[in-house]
Amino acid sequence: MAVDLLGCVLSHDTPEGRTAGVIVETEAYRPEDPACHAYRGPTMRNRNIFGRPGIAYVYLSYGTHNLLNAVCEAEGVGSAVLIRALRPVEGERLMQRRRGRARDLCNGPGRLTQALGVDLTYDGEDLTSGNLKISDGEATPDGIVATTRIGITRGTDLPWRYLIYGDRNVSVPPKAMVEALH
Repeated sequence: MAVDLLGCVLSHDTPEGRTAGVIVETEAYRPEDPACHAYRGPTMRNRNIFGRPGIAYVYLSYGTHNLLNAVCEAEGVGSAVLIRALRPVEGERLMQRRRGRARDLCNGPGRLTQALGVDLTYDGEDLTSGNLKISDGEATPDGIVATTRIGITRGTDLPWRYLIYGDRNVSVPPKAMVEALH
């Protein structure tokens, strides 16, 4: 699922306008993974990671950044894909206003939620329809690579970060490629 989301479009329609971007970086989190919020079982905070596939799992990271994940396994299995970076394709002026800057709009999971106007109220929302939506892109992108995840302290050796190699919107270029996938 994490690889399949690369090249898809994440869009958000609000009264302020529409913002959208092509997903260029993701990270997978599985229930057996010590970095996954589902690792210790369900709580009120993480209950939606155990929901049905296609819903949003949004949480507050370090008390400052909302992070958006797509739930990807059968209901009851705590697994999700973190959307790490987007290539903006629509609503860049609105993104700039929300971010308070003209650059680095969506090259990180907290930056992209700020640029798109995604907050905790979207936790549990259906990502296949509605105002916040993931839809198919034009084609499977070339240059997909797997590498190790970043921004975590456990499970750092797992090669579950996927990105479109060379895209300038990736949050952090990979130090080493584990595998070229496409």
